[in-house]
Amino acid sequence: MTANIAETFATVARQEGERTALIEERSGRSISFADLQRRAEGFAALLTAAGVQPGEIVMLMVKPSINFICLSLALFRIGAPVVLIDPGMGYRNLLRCVARVEPLYLIGIPAAVLFAKIFRRHFRTVRQFFCCGGGCGLFGGDIGARLPGDPGPGQAYAADPEDLAAIIFTTGSTGPPKGVRYEQRIFAAQLRSVKEYFRIGPEEIDQPAFPLFALFSVAAGACSVIPDMDPSRPAAVDPVTFVDSIRRHRVSYSFGSPAIWNVVSRYCLSAGITLQSVDKVLMAGAPVPYELLQRVRSILPERAEVFTPYGATESLPIVSIESREVLAETWRLSREGAGTCVGRPLPGIRIAIIAITDRPIAELAEAQLLATGERGEIVVSGPVVTRAYQNNPEATALAKIKDGQDFWHRMGDVGYLDQKGRLWFCGRVAHRVVTATGTLLPIPCEAIVNEHPDVFRSALVGISGGPGGSKVPVLIVEAEKKRAVNNKRLLAEVRQLAGRSPLTREIEHFLIHPSFPVDIRHNAKIFRERLALWAERKITR
Repeated sequence: MTANIAETFATVARQEGERTALIEERSGRSISFADLQRRAEGFAALLTAAGVQPGEIVMLMVKPSINFICLSLALFRIGAPVVLIDPGMGYRNLLRCVARVEPLYLIGIPAAVLFAKIFRRHFRTVRQFFCCGGGCGLFGGDIGARLPGDPGPGQAYAADPEDLAAIIFTTGSTGPPKGVRYEQRIFAAQLRSVKEYFRIGPEEIDQPAFPLFALFSVAAGACSVIPDMDPSRPAAVDPVTFVDSIRRHRVSYSFGSPAIWNVVSRYCLSAGITLQSVDKVLMAGAPVPYELLQRVRSILPERAEVFTPYGATESLPIVSIESREVLAETWRLSREGAGTCVGRPLPGIRIAIIAITDRPIAELAEAQLLATGERGEIVVSGPVVTRAYQNNPEATALAKIKDGQDFWHRMGDVGYLDQKGRLWFCGRVAHRVVTATGTLLPIPCEAIVNEHPDVFRSALVGISGGPGGSKVPVLIVEAEKKRAVNNKRLLAEVRQLAGRSPLTREIEHFLIHPSFPVDIRHNAKIFRERLALWAERKITR
């Protein structure tokens, strides 16, 4: 496998020829591997002729589509790093991200080009705009209509493994979104993991709810169906459309957030549908509740596997576990406050647990390594682990630990390794609540009250006012919305439930919030910082 994923795809395209590579559900269009390669070569030739050079940063603001994949491959082919920003993060965050990465070019749909011209100060480094799609008349026309008839195969940029390939932004669920530097070697390692660990190949048909995953699928020789949905709002997916697409194209695997599969599985159960063609489901982006795992398994054939890989934008995937092991063994412990078991390390991945500190750690020798079973900060090293953020040395210093020629990434999560080598997740380091008597971790504490049938989800937060600057813990619950719930009775019963566990016994404050603020990308990561401010106002007013 070469360092440049565009060259990897070119090899696959030669092998797969006229077999269908991509299907656009919204438009009904499809494209073969051979035509996808020719179109990517055409875009590469057009952009090169316009002056785009290797190493020059290009922002791509195109909706999930055939063009999105073609343009991504074209930019990899040129050696021009592509910037991918989720527009769902909100325009203020988006503008901050643009200013941070300083792109030289922008390729976008008309709305994106217009947005950039309105906020020209933030896009001041952009020296050329390319409009893509219908309605580009005001912006020089659609570049897709100007592709050369036969650009010829050309030669992909001979990428060094350490060359920058992309900048992909974090969700910003625990702070401002950060641009993660993806070198060519990162994409190569991720593709290897997808192909080998999850056994993805030409016999598969994928329906990814995360657009970039379609790139890995076609590079592995699999056909990818681009669903008719807004990937920035997964909980708003139309389950009828999503399921119809799976059944019509006989999709064999799908990657999406728990929010998507929550909606899809409820619809399938109500309609009596089993997704007979599906062999694999990958759910990632947030902890997957036991009840959701059960529900998803119930709409799939017995042979199907449901994986819940764990990682971060900075390092993905690093561990995984299959649903049968969770349902048969680990979830019982999770319900008692052991945390969420996220699985064993993938090949080539090293996991360690270090003592929690909020300070930078320059060298691994400075960290205090913890023993099996001890809770601390999760750090990871391996081929999919990124080394830096773009133009953000402060964040890089906080997140990366040097170890000779290698690097470890600080996941920012609390967890531990058990006797079987499995990693357990207990919440974000930033979300731990340090009280006068000890440290409370969100996932174990929340599991105790989540047992109540009327609790949809819960969040542990800390507010000011404890002795010596410590925090006062508050447990906030969001009630189930599918049935009428007496809030006063629910609070009393949640308080009793918490009082019976040593993990939550010291908590005195309980509140009900109408609807938790959550991240847009996965609709599952709770913005506990906002809840803490809300709780402080409620309790101290």
